[in-house]
Amino acid sequence: MMLAYGFVIPVYNHPHYLDALVKTLNQYDLPIIVVNDGSDAECTLQLRHLDQAYSQLHLIEHEHNQGKGQAVMTGLNYAGQIGLSHALQLDADGQHHWADIDQFLQLSKQHPDAVVIGQPVFDQSVPKKRLYGRYVTHVWVWINSLSFAIKDSMCGFRVYPLAPTLTLLQQAKFQPRMGFDSEILVRLKWENIQVINVPTPVIYPEHGISHFHVWRDNLGMSRAHARLFAGMLWRLPRLLKQNIKG
Repeated sequence: MMLAYGFVIPVYNHPHYLDALVKTLNQYDLPIIVVNDGSDAECTLQLRHLDQAYSQLHLIEHEHNQGKGQAVMTGLNYAGQIGLSHALQLDADGQHHWADIDQFLQLSKQHPDAVVIGQPVFDQSVPKKRLYGRYVTHVWVWINSLSFAIKDSMCGFRVYPLAPTLTLLQQAKFQPRMGFDSEILVRLKWENIQVINVPTPVIYPEHGISHFHVWRDNLGMSRAHARLFAGMLWRLPRLLKQNIKG
């Protein structure tokens, strides 16, 4: 299989780290797919300037905000359309440790059929409510995947093998906002895709902007977990058989 990599970056009003992020990614000489998910005029103008400045950058724009999950899906589908086999997703809010990009890419090249996901190592900047809330999602992901293979499903630093991922995007209806990151990993695990967890520092930077809406996004994630739970029960015999073989 010919491997072809690129980056997918969802952006919704994240102006502070965009220039540095794109400059860093440009060093890899790979396509940089940036999805503007209905950002305000200032951030949109910044993205359009970057699009003019970097030949590797592919800017896709949603007219209205559709949610992080939908932005990632738009980026992944575009990555498939331009012939990529793998896409490395990064968030634009400055939380991720860009120095680990090489490690993620190398692991993916060594295990091209696997999904490589970040396992956050938090420092003191993490809000405690957000930290504790992640554990609720962890438990649901472990239940719905019948596995402890996915250490942290909410980290947006990961490499997708596009063939199985795009097939799932066509087959299933996904939560378009914050629940997508968890849901796609559970569904990939249902398809017996190997999961490789990579410990990586995650910070909450000074100018970091979170668009997590407590009621809306928790409700959306709860619906996603409920849908996954029903799907897990329907697939239970096959999943148990997979675990026994594994």
